[in-house]
Amino acid sequence: MQKAKSSESTFTSLFNQYSWDDTLSSIFNKTESDVIHAMQKDRRDLEDFKALISPAARPFLEQMAQMSRMATKKRFGNTVQMYAPMYLSNECQNICTYCGFSFTNKIPRRTLTDPEILKEVAFLKDKGYNHILLVTGEANTTVGVPYINNAIKLIKSQFANITIEVQPLDQAEYETLIDSGLYAVLVYQETYHRAEYKKHHPKGKKSNFDYRLETPDRLGKACVHKIGLGALFGLEDWRADSFFTALHHQYLKKKFWKTKYSISFPRLRPFSGGLEPKVEMTDPDLVQLICAFRLLDEDLELSISTRESEVFRNNIVQMGVTSMSAASKTNPGGYAVEPESLEQFEISDERSTEDITIMLKNQGLEAVWKDWTHFN
Repeated sequence: MQKAKSSESTFTSLFNQYSWDDTLSSIFNKTESDVIHAMQKDRRDLEDFKALISPAARPFLEQMAQMSRMATKKRFGNTVQMYAPMYLSNECQNICTYCGFSFTNKIPRRTLTDPEILKEVAFLKDKGYNHILLVTGEANTTVGVPYINNAIKLIKSQFANITIEVQPLDQAEYETLIDSGLYAVLVYQETYHRAEYKKHHPKGKKSNFDYRLETPDRLGKACVHKIGLGALFGLEDWRADSFFTALHHQYLKKKFWKTKYSISFPRLRPFSGGLEPKVEMTDPDLVQLICAFRLLDEDLELSISTRESEVFRNNIVQMGVTSMSAASKTNPGGYAVEPESLEQFEISDERSTEDITIMLKNQGLEAVWKDWTHFN
C-alpha cells in the first residue's frame, strides 16, 4: 500500500478554511436548477453534493433513489456484505453525553477475557459471519493497544478481515495492529462542529477535537487497508456534518488513493441516561443523504446498522447501501457470555441473522459473508 506524502499537512489545515455557518447557508441556498445540474453530471464534486443534500433536492428524491440504485448495482452487483459488531469492553474514561458507556454513568463495567472472546467468536462463526467489527470503550490502561493487539491475534484465523472501532491511536500503534492482522478502522468525528463537539465531550482524551480529526491522516500514513468515516446525526445539523464528512473523504481519497473508504450513518439512539437529538434527521433525510453519497462516489462502501428500523432497512438496501449488520449486540459478551448486560445504545432492528438473509433474498439480493480474505 502507498506511503504517505512527505508533506506534514493534515485535514485540519483544510477544515480550518471552512466556516460551519457559511457552509450551512450555502447548502440551504442551493436551487432546483443546481440540483438538476448535479443530477445530469457524470462526475460530481462537493458543490454538487451540497445541492443533492439541500432542501431543494427533496422533490427529486425518487429520481435520486433510482439513480443511486443503478449506480450501486453497476459497481457492487446484487450483493450486501454482512458484518457483526463484537463489543469487547464497556470501560471508558471519556464523558460523552450521548453514550451509555460514558465515564459518569454508574453501570457495571466489563472487559472480556480471552476465553470469553472465543466464546463470542464461536457464536458469530456459527451464524456464518466472516467480517467482524471489534468495539471497545476508550480506556487506554484497560483496553489499550496491548489488549486490542492480543484480541486481533487471538481471532484473526477465524475471520476474512477484522475491523476495529476503538479510541484514536498514534500512527505507530496502528502500524502494530496492522502487522497483527487489522484490516480496517472506523473513526467517527461524531460532529464537525467544534463548539458542539466540546459540549458533548467535556472530559477525557476524546475531548481533543483536532487529535480525533487527524486520526484518518494517521491511519493513511500507517497504510491501513480501509478507513470508515461518519458523523452521529442528531448532535448538530445533519447537512453540515454530512458536507464535512464528504470533504474529509475527498481529501483522504486524494492523499491516500490506494486506501478503501466507507461511510456509516448512525442516528442518535436512546441509551441509559438519554439525550434528545438537537436536530432531528427524518427517514427521508437519511434516504436523501445515502443517495447523495452514492451519486458523489460510486466506489464508496455505505453501511447501515441495526440502529435503524426493520422497515427502513428493508427499503434502503435497494438504494445504495452495500453493507449491514444483523442481530447485533452492543454490550460486551452480548451474544453468548452475558446477554443481559447493559447495551451502549438500543437497537431497533432486532431480527435474527437468518431473517435478514431471507429479507435480502426476497429482494433479489445476496448476503455476502466472505468476499475475500485479508492476509498480512
